[in-house]
Amino acid sequence: MSSEGNVTSNKSGEGDAVEQNKRSPSDFLKAVLGRPVNVRLNSGTDYRGVLACLDGYMNIAMEQTEEYVDGQLKSKYGDCFIRGNNVLYISSQKR
Repeated sequence: MSSEGNVTSNKSGEGDAVEQNKRSPSDFLKAVLGRPVNVRLNSGTDYRGVLACLDGYMNIAMEQTEEYVDGQLKSKYGDCFIRGNNVLYISSQKR
């Protein structure tokens, strides 16, 4: 087999730096604990509030929560609990 241009080797160690800068979803979730987040459900409903805690099943507890349906504010809650199987994604919000 010939290795003419098909396989490249990174001997400079650049790939190592890229590997170290990668963040896992777990790292993201740890970073946003206690911060404002947006949680989108499979139904399309958004919940915006402060992420209080979550578990391995993505069950979520939030504080100061607002419920948005089709972009319109529908309700405000002090505390909110969301079952993980309903969560489409979690994103961070600016404060």
